[in-house]
Amino acid sequence: MKIIKIVAVAALALAGCVSVNSPKESGTSYVADAIAPWVEKDSLSGAISILYNNGVQETSCIGYANMETKRKISLDDVYMQCSQTKGFCGVTVAALVEDGKLNLDDPVSKYLPEFKDLWVLESDTNGVRRVVKAKNVLTVRMAMNHTGGFAFELPSYTSMGGWSRRMPLRSVAAIAAAIPLNFEPGTKVRYSNVGIDIGAAVVEVITKKRWEDFLKERVLDPLGMDSTGFWPTDEQLDSLIEMYQVNGDKKAKWRLDNPSMQRPYNDDRVFASAGAGIWTTARDQLKFYKMLMNLGVGDNGARILKEETVKSILAVSTRPDGLGGYSLGLSAPVKDGEDQWFGHGGAWGTNCMVNWHKRQLKLWVVQETGGPRPWDAARDKAQNEFFKTVIDNSGANAYTGRMN
Repeated sequence: MKIIKIVAVAALALAGCVSVNSPKESGTSYVADAIAPWVEKDSLSGAISILYNNGVQETSCIGYANMETKRKISLDDVYMQCSQTKGFCGVTVAALVEDGKLNLDDPVSKYLPEFKDLWVLESDTNGVRRVVKAKNVLTVRMAMNHTGGFAFELPSYTSMGGWSRRMPLRSVAAIAAAIPLNFEPGTKVRYSNVGIDIGAAVVEVITKKRWEDFLKERVLDPLGMDSTGFWPTDEQLDSLIEMYQVNGDKKAKWRLDNPSMQRPYNDDRVFASAGAGIWTTARDQLKFYKMLMNLGVGDNGARILKEETVKSILAVSTRPDGLGGYSLGLSAPVKDGEDQWFGHGGAWGTNCMVNWHKRQLKLWVVQETGGPRPWDAARDKAQNEFFKTVIDNSGANAYTGRMN
C-alpha cells in the first residue's frame, strides 16, 4: 500500500483550483492525471474533482469552462446541478420531520387535498386506456423515494422549457394529481422529478413559505452557500460552465440549449423545481455534501440536522424491501454499513457521494450531455487509488462537530 506524507498546500498545476474549507491538500493528482488524455484532445471540455478523506483533500480543476474562449474551469464557476437538487429537497423534508411538523407516512392529501382520490393506469392497449381507483394511500415517503407512481415529468414539460421554464410547485402538484399514476403507490419504482416537486409543495403548505425561501433560510444561508439558487445573476453567468455534447474521442460539441434547459436562465418565467433546478458552484456544493458527511453539521459549525436524522432517513433507504436503495431525494444503501455511500448525481455528469462512517467524499463536476463517457472508468479507478492510499493527516483541520 502506497504511503504519502502530506506536504504544504500543493501548488496544483491545475489553474483555477485552490484549497477549500481549510482541509490539508494531499499533494496528489490521481484524478487529474487519469482524465488528462481526454481533456488534452478536447473530448472532455473540463472537470472538477474533489476527493476528501478524513481531513485530507485532493482538489483538481482541469480543462475549460469555455473551450472557445479558453476560460479555465474553477471552483467558483456556476453550473446547473440538475437532479442533485433532489437531495436539497430531501434535507428540507427531513428538517420538518425532525421538527415534529411532518411524518413521512402522512398521506400527501393531508397537505394537498387534490391527492385524496387518485387513479392508476391499469392498461394502455391500442390507444385504449383503462384506469382504476388507487387502493393504496400515497404518502410523503413514497413521493420522495420514487415509489409514488408518477411519471418522470409532466406531459409536454419540454414545451414549457423544461427545468428552467416550469410553473409554481403547487401547480405542478395539481396537474400531477389529475393524471393517472403508473402503478399502485408504494409497489414499484419510477424515477420522478414530479414526486420530488410534490414533496416540496408539501413543505410549502407546512411552512407557509415558498420552498426555495425555506431552503435558503434553513440550509443555504446557514452553510454560507451564497452562490447557490434558482436564478443565477448575470455576473454569475459570465462564469458559466458551458454545456457540451459528448462526441466520442473527437472534440466535444458546444450546446446552446437542450430540451430540459433553455435560455435565458434567470428571467421572470423561471420557477423553482425541487426535482432538478438549482444552480451552484463546486465550492458551494462541497459545503452541502460535507454537511451530510458530517451528519448534519457544516464545516462552519452550523447544525442543519441532528445526527440521528441523517442516519435514519437520509443515509439509508426509505423504500420497502425489494425496491432498491433510495432515501429522500438521495441514492442510499438498502442497509447502512462502514463501506456504504450516499448522495446523488445530475443529468450532465455531476455527482457527489459521501461515506459518513469513514468521513470520505467524492465530488465530480462536468457539464457534458450524451455518452458514452470513456473517462468515467479512469476517474473511478483514480478515486479508488486515492482512498486506498494511506496519507498522513496529522494537523489537518478536519472539524466536523460530530459526537463520534
